Amino acid sequence: MDYIESLFSLKGKNAIVTGASRGNGKSMASSLLKSGANVLLIDILQKELSDTKKEFVEQGLSVSSLLCDITKDSDLKKLKNYVSKHFQTIEILVNNAGISLPNNSLLYPDLLWEQTYNVNLKAPFQVIKTLLEFLKKAKSSSIINITSLNAELAFPNNPAYAATKGGLKQLTKALALDYGKFGIRINNIGPGYIHTKMTEKSWKDINANRNRKNHTILNRWGVSEDLSGIIIFLASNSSSYVTGQDFYVDGGWLVKGLN
Repeated sequence: MDYIESLFSLKGKNAIVTGASRGNGKSMASSLLKSGANVLLIDILQKELSDTKKEFVEQGLSVSSLLCDITKDSDLKKLKNYVSKHFQTIEILVNNAGISLPNNSLLYPDLLWEQTYNVNLKAPFQVIKTLLEFLKKAKSSSIINITSLNAELAFPNNPAYAATKGGLKQLTKALALDYGKFGIRINNIGPGYIHTKMTEKSWKDINANRNRKNHTILNRWGVSEDLSGIIIFLASNSSSYVTGQDFYVDGGWLVKGLN
């Protein structure tokens, strides 16, 4: 194993990725697998989860999957039992699962607020608590929470998404402080506009597509593979002195001023 490979290798590490059956979650899981990790894919989309696992198995990658709704206590218990039986330790946890439920009413519906909160903020916290003993056993582990540009910027008609992603950003910092003594590092990745199922409506709208592209310095939308480098970096020992930080993969959206 040469220097570069050893710096970023995930060989022998156990990883869990939530929302892993498609889009950014699938791409990040693929990156972890190809870097040597054993990855447990978690999702509520049964067919997509099965298809994704099959695809990775056919590539000869070390992958398993679990149908799991991370907003339900019963499913979190199922997750804990599965990890206890098959892994014992977890070195990498990627809290990727999330939803966006925009609504143009000034009185944003309570139901949409609760749904967004339960998936985007409460569930990552509950997943971390559920797996904490396995993360601690690893002695050196990495939790990566997937936030968003909306953790920094206000976008219209979606206060629940902005609030929960901002909350997740701060949860990361709080837990990084609390869990650092166990060798657990926790960082955020904030994707910009990336072409996935969640952003399909904007992608297909000519004006919206152009508007989002023009907000970036690189003058393009992102693709899920743009997250590969940062996920490997944060999951590997190359980031062993990095915790409580925000990494935005946004084509320069956040820093672009007049132009």
